Amino acid sequence: MRSLAEGLGVKLPMAEDGGGLEGERGFEFLEHTADQYVLAYGPDLKAAFEEAAKGLFATMTDLAAVRPEVAVEIQVEGHDLKALLYNWLEALLVKFETEGLLLSDFEILELSGGDGRPYRLRAVARGEPFDPERHPQHVGVKAITYHLMEIEERPGRVELRFLLDI
Repeated sequence: MRSLAEGLGVKLPMAEDGGGLEGERGFEFLEHTADQYVLAYGPDLKAAFEEAAKGLFATMTDLAAVRPEVAVEIQVEGHDLKALLYNWLEALLVKFETEGLLLSDFEILELSGGDGRPYRLRAVARGEPFDPERHPQHVGVKAITYHLMEIEERPGRVELRFLLDI
């Protein structure tokens, strides 16, 4: 099976090695027949959430073409980590849909919660308005989904898997 992006002939960034070395970070696209399935990983939750955001926008365009000229602050909450991941990606997608902002650089400033308290995330995302002359269009993301969403935490590595409806 090939991913939809491969079927369309779109060259997307892939991690060099999905072997899972402690401390590494990145994202890659996993096999799925109709939608975009993303694995984002890092040494901790903050890094993995930053990489998840990159995976979202790399589905839409070439991240290297997006200049970090505009900074926006994003704040979301969730009753658990899956809800937080969903709300984080949804808030970023809404920035693109409502303001036309392609984002490529992400810094999680705060990630707190758990032990019966809601999770909270505060971040700065940087990018620029979409310009069809400079930003190649890969595939459009219609929605974030909970389908196939997984969060795996182990010492030195956090992996997030999520499906984008394209």
